[in-house]
Amino acid sequence: MVVTYEEFADSRLSALLRYAVMLTGDPVLAEDLVQETMLRAQLHWWRVARSDSPDGYVRKILTNQFIESRRASWWRRVLLRADPDPVVAAPSDHAAESAERDRVWSMLAGLPRRQRAALVLRYYEDLPDQEIADILGCAVGTVRSAISRGLVALRAELVEAR
Repeated sequence: MVVTYEEFADSRLSALLRYAVMLTGDPVLAEDLVQETMLRAQLHWWRVARSDSPDGYVRKILTNQFIESRRASWWRRVLLRADPDPVVAAPSDHAAESAERDRVWSMLAGLPRRQRAALVLRYYEDLPDQEIADILGCAVGTVRSAISRGLVALRAELVEAR
């Protein structure tokens, strides 16, 4: 059964946005990334609809957009916010979870984009190595290496912070 672009957008837009937020760490950038991805998907919908998995195809477009966005020239990107001040929470403070989540976001933001995408696809999207490799356009061994290196970098940063 062939799915129309409108049906696809209605059913998958919120999931794509959640995935983009996990990749970018910023809801506004995520919305822009999803908008650009959906525009590209619509322009080439005939190709997307013919694929075995339209969802995987569009997720691959989104991931490639995210990875390549750092390669864009400097004048296309303007950062209008400063890095947040470090948060020191009281031991019994209910905001400790929020501070920890922010710390994880900043640690993820420090990883190379391919490692970050591989970690998000594995631990947030819960995809197997082969699907991650298909989305990133690389070998399964490269996916495992990226995940391993990303986890090593996150562990090192956690140990250093303590």
